[in-house]
This record gives sequence, structure tokens and C-alpha cells, in this order.
Amino acid sequence: MASGVVGEEVRNKQVILKDYVSGFPKESDMQVINGTMKLKLQEGSHGIVVKNLYLSCDPYMRIRMARVEGPSVLTSYTPGSQPLTGFGVAKVLDSGHPNFKKGDLIWGTTSWEECSHITELEGLFKIEHTDVPLSYYTGILGAVGQLVGQFAKLMGCYVVGSVGSKEKFGFDEAFNYKEETDLDGALKRYFPEGIDIYFENVGGKMLDAVLLNMRDHGRIAVCGMVSQYNLAQPEGVQNLMCLIYKRIHMDGFAFFDYYNVYPKFLDVVLPYIREGKIKYVEDIAEGLDSGPAALVGLYSGRNVGKQVVLIARD
Repeated sequence: MASGVVGEEVRNKQVILKDYVSGFPKESDMQVINGTMKLKLQEGSHGIVVKNLYLSCDPYMRIRMARVEGPSVLTSYTPGSQPLTGFGVAKVLDSGHPNFKKGDLIWGTTSWEECSHITELEGLFKIEHTDVPLSYYTGILGAVGQLVGQFAKLMGCYVVGSVGSKEKFGFDEAFNYKEETDLDGALKRYFPEGIDIYFENVGGKMLDAVLLNMRDHGRIAVCGMVSQYNLAQPEGVQNLMCLIYKRIHMDGFAFFDYYNVYPKFLDVVLPYIREGKIKYVEDIAEGLDSGPAALVGLYSGRNVGKQVVLIARD
């Protein structure tokens, strides 16, 4: 843990990418190193210095491990020098910005290191509600939860989840798309009258099968395509004509489009959490050294629940 008198240069453990990744990422593609940083801002700085408490492991981070070329909302990580970045929860140690003060708890984009100097403050949110676990702000109360919350109307619909989630999470049915040999047949079993709404996080063959089973005027919200991130050549989608035949509405969504409604989202979701009406499961790995293994485990389904890395509790 970074320690010492504020203003002194202290040790700062970091997770960096060794080189651009092809195929499935491995723990050895990353390295934990000991860097240094000062915990006191220079006079006139408008940034903040934070102590990172929790880091979020998210599938999109795999995209940034490759060389991203052309226009994209995502940029590549810098191999060999800068730490990985992603969503996290942190405590402000020093601030040069009027919106943040020492001791504030925040969530937003930070670096995979013990302490960070953040200069891009757009998209950082102060945490006002601490009667729920702080780690929740890496997931259900953070960017991912905010995005899914735009589709709260899905609550009460027929839901298919991963195997093992049927009893634990109350899903109606479940199958493993990685092991199912006939995705089209599986969807026809569970949705004999077709699918009204599909929240897309898989892509590839799963999306192809879903297109065949959508109802007329159905809606597809595209948030991710995790089955494609580790492929050298992404799979093609064959059934796009279904968009025409069935007049399907398919949209891509990114969390930063919804920053303006975040307070309203909290007003809806926090009561459900406090009353136990939302079942939320976390898989917490302790210590920054465990970060590479936790992140890599996402792509083999090793985690059960939201994968979080605990750096420090306060």
C-alpha cells in the first residue's frame, strides 16, 4: 500500500500491460511493478490525487489490450509504461478542483495502481450514499448498472441467464451458450412465441440465433460482444436481413450517454438494494497482485458475479 507523509514521493504499485495481446489474454501479458508518485498536488493543479479502493474488471478492457486503429470510443493501453485504466472507487487525498475535497469518496475512471493522479475529471461522481457496500459502485451503482438501468422495463420479463443462475438469481430458465450445440433450437424452446427484447452482450453465433427468434418490431440493445474480443478475425453475422423482415430496432449503447440521468437512476435502484429486492453477487479478489488473474478469469467465466479487485478498504 502506498504510504508516507503527503507531499513525499512514495511507492505506488501498478499493473501494466507488457505488450499488445492477441487471442485470449494471459496473466503473463500483465506485470505488477513498483512505481512512485507524490501525494501532494503542485500549486495551481486542477486535478485530484486519490487512493484507489476497488477496481472493476470489465470485458471491454480486452479490446484496449490490442492495438486499436481507426476511430473508436476506446483507445489502446500503452504497453510497458502506463498502468491499465478502468472503473473504480477511490478516496480523495488531495484536490485542486472545487467539486472535490480531501476525504471525498468517488467512482469513475481511475488507474490500476494504489494511488492515482487524475486530471480528466469528467465522468467522476462523488459517492453520497455509503449505507451500501462501496464496491457496488464498480458495478450495479456505477457505469454498468447505470446503463442496464435504462432498460428497467425488462424487470418482470421472461429472462434467460447462465447455468447455475436459475435457482440462485430467480431466472426463468438458463443455458450455457458456449456449450449449447443448437442455439436456435434452445431459444425456440424457451421463447416459442419469439423474443420481444434482447440485451446483447455476447455477439457472434448467439446474436445470429437471436435474430432468427425475434418477434416483429422487437428491440435489441447492444452493450457488448464478449464472444468476439479474443478472436483474431471476428465472426460474421449472417441473419441481419431479419432486421428488415421483422422490423427490428437495434441500437448500440454506451454508459457516458446517460451521465445526466445518474441521480434518477440512484433514486430507483438504491431502494431496491436496501429492501433486498435486487440480488447482487460479487466475486472479490484481494490485493492489486491478484488483479491480472481476476481480469483474465472473466474470459473463461471463472468469476461468479461482478468481478472486483479490492485494493484497500479505506
